[in-house]
Amino acid sequence: MKSKKDNSAEKSSLHIRNKHKSRYDFDSLKIALPELASFVAINRYGDESIDFSNPKAVKTLNKALLKLFYSIDFWDIPEGYLCPPIPGRADYIHYAADLLASSNEQKIPTGKKIKVLDVGVGANCVYPIIGHQEYGWQFVGSDIDDVAVKSAKNIVEVNSTLTKAIEIRLQTSKLDIFKNVIRKEEKFDLTICNPPFHASAEEANAGSQRKNRNLGNKNYANPVLNFGGKNTELWTKGGEAAFIGKMIDDSKLFKNQCLWFTSLVSKSENLGGIYAMLNRAEAAEIRTSEMSTGNKITRIIAWSFMDETQQKDWAKAW
Repeated sequence: MKSKKDNSAEKSSLHIRNKHKSRYDFDSLKIALPELASFVAINRYGDESIDFSNPKAVKTLNKALLKLFYSIDFWDIPEGYLCPPIPGRADYIHYAADLLASSNEQKIPTGKKIKVLDVGVGANCVYPIIGHQEYGWQFVGSDIDDVAVKSAKNIVEVNSTLTKAIEIRLQTSKLDIFKNVIRKEEKFDLTICNPPFHASAEEANAGSQRKNRNLGNKNYANPVLNFGGKNTELWTKGGEAAFIGKMIDDSKLFKNQCLWFTSLVSKSENLGGIYAMLNRAEAAEIRTSEMSTGNKITRIIAWSFMDETQQKDWAKAW
């Protein structure tokens, strides 16, 4: 029998503060959430694992991770909605913390004075959960999907540690991103967004087929989305470049109400166009960070309409 791999072995590509740098400790996860045990088995390498092509297994793993690492007693999402991989979501939050630190003499600001807007919070509410539990930040999560908003609100209301820290708002206009969400005179230190990166339903389905084929699912041509995802979560007309372009346009309207705007960029070929749009928008500063989870590299694009002196003045309130 092959010996099990050391659970302490690190996933070196993850952020240094990411609690998920080590391999999944299924013994601890099963203690945190006993129902996970029915999905855990020994894989072909002799390690404990789950079937990542099984949506129920993935969702139950997420429940266990959120309970063990972030003290979330209740977490659930409606069937078919995006069930995000927790390690990658945590990475974005930690890189965002570094970004805020860059405006604050390299000190990460913590506590309820820091206010973050999650554009497209989804039914899962994962970014606000991790951001609040790790750094004590206050969050507003917005979404255009009524069901997603209801689900995220329910997660917040059921977990007492989240009720005073996270507010969920419905974006009533499909043409706007920040308008109708950011209120008059309201200020945010940071916005985050994981945009729908496919340009069509067909492209999204092809991506799901690739993912299922890589996971060894023989029925990959008719994929079951192990991580789920509704249309608004997976694709938008023009893909992520068009969505981020709209976000950049909207951000100009709120350039004095937000310190840093950020978004994930899945496709590196979109960066050139995004930089051009940011330059046309006259962003004072543009940053790009790379983060890697498994074999996937994703970029974080960040921009501010405030120069270094204005950023430091803003941070004095922290």
